[in-house]
Amino acid sequence: MDTHGWPATNGFPGGPHTYRMPLPRLTLTPDAGHGPLHGAWWPRCDALELELPALLGALGPGLGTVVGVSVDTAAWPDVPRTVPAPGCVPGYVIEVFLSAVDTEAHTITLDRGPLGRRDLLVVPPGEPAGAADWLLTTAADPGNALSAPHMLALAQANWER
Repeated sequence: MDTHGWPATNGFPGGPHTYRMPLPRLTLTPDAGHGPLHGAWWPRCDALELELPALLGALGPGLGTVVGVSVDTAAWPDVPRTVPAPGCVPGYVIEVFLSAVDTEAHTITLDRGPLGRRDLLVVPPGEPAGAADWLLTTAADPGNALSAPHMLALAQANWER
């Protein structure tokens, strides 16, 4: 045993590479949503290579298989071109596409092939909890007609940073 009480042969319980991202903070609309958004995602940091596999792994089989992802270039400083597809055949990856289109600012688009796409508001990682909660709830409301930039502007006006 080492000084932490762990077996000296491993150093850390389960080996040195067993860390997993926490479950994503995510809300989704039922398929009946009529607005521009289908929910929201509040990542913990801006490291997409860490956050995206956790998001994709939490979506569940009811959403269908995600075959590609589009992200706003301004929101993600270092975008990987592919990410591992959780729960799939080892080596299977999902392509990540960059978008500089203003209508897609602060969103992530999940391409589900023939099942269509899902557009999620991306709540900035440093957003205050009250604002983030409102954004997550409002974006998942099937009757919400607000765009991502409009919702973020309302949140910024109502919650101090």
